[in-house]
Order: sequence, then C-alpha cells, then structure tokens
Amino acid sequence: MAEQRGGNAVPSTTSTLRGEDWYARDLSGQELRNVELIDLDLTESSGVGAVFEECVLRGVRFNASVHTDAAFINCTFVRCTFFDVRFERCKLIGSRFEDCTWDIAKVEGGNWSFCGMSKADLQTATFTGVRLREADLTGVRAAGGTLRDCDLSGAWLERADLTGCDLRGSNLAGIDPATVTLTGAIITLPQAVTLVEAMGLDVRVD
Repeated sequence: MAEQRGGNAVPSTTSTLRGEDWYARDLSGQELRNVELIDLDLTESSGVGAVFEECVLRGVRFNASVHTDAAFINCTFVRCTFFDVRFERCKLIGSRFEDCTWDIAKVEGGNWSFCGMSKADLQTATFTGVRLREADLTGVRAAGGTLRDCDLSGAWLERADLTGCDLRGSNLAGIDPATVTLTGAIITLPQAVTLVEAMGLDVRVD
C-alpha cells in the first residue's frame, strides 16, 4: 500500500541504466529492482510477466509497446511517453507518474491501486476494467476519455475534468459532483442515481 497520497515516495536505487536502446525487445521474464532507468527506448517492446520493482524511470519511451501480466510496483515515472502503449492485466500498485504523456494509451484490466496520476492528461487514453482504488486522480484531464468498468473506490478526483468521459460501469460512489466536472459524461441510470444521492437528493421511484 502506498505510504502517501499519490503513490510512494521516489525509491532509492542501487544502479543506473542510461540511454540504452531496447527497441522491440522481448521483456518476458525481465526483472529489475531498485534500478534507475534514464532515456531508455522501449519503443515497440513487448513481453509477458516482466517485473520492475521500486525503479525510477526518467524519460523512458514506451511508445507502441505491449506489456502483459507485468508488474511495475512502487515505481516512479518522470517525463515518460506512453504513446499508443498497451498494458494488459498489469500491476502498477503504488507507482507515481510525473509529467508523463498518455496519447492513445490503452489499459485493460490490472491493478493500479494507490497510484499517483495527479493532473495526467488522459483525454485520448482508454482505461477498461482497471482497479484504481485510492488512486490520486486529482486534477486529471479526461475530457472525452474512457474510464469504463473501473474500480474508483476511495480515489481522489477533486478538480478532475471528466467532461464527455465514458464512465459506464465504473464505481462512482466516492465522487463528489461538486468538485468534479461531469458535463456530458456518459453514465448508466444506476450511476446517475448514485451521483444524485451524492448531491444530497432523496431519490424515489414515485
């Protein structure tokens, strides 16, 4: 579990990889712990079951890469690019993201609980079936984005812009409509009832 709101503190590292070209590399079975990765090129890499634990990734390019059943636990991502990346059933528990880009990123399933994604631009990103319990999504810009069937229990969403965002199937019980922009958001009738009740209204069927 994260020690503070917005992911864990930057982990201490014991070694550094700088400027390496891992273009199209198979990451299956790769395990790195307490490593600082600087300007690494992971473009079009892929793999199953890779493990990155308490690593610091600075300027790493994940463009068009595919990560399946991978784990990025308590990692810190700084100025990383996730253009057209795909995360499938991955664990990113307790990780934090600072000044990263998420253009047309796709996240399917997996556990991203306790992550720090404050102010992330997710307008073209798609999150489906992702566990985001107690994630820091403060100020997230997801206008026109997709957060479908996600577990947002206990997530911080203050000042988030969810204008036109597809939220169908997601747990919205913790959202305060007074602090989140929801204009044109796509939701189901039961979700609408949840939001109306959060506003203090007494919903009745007759």
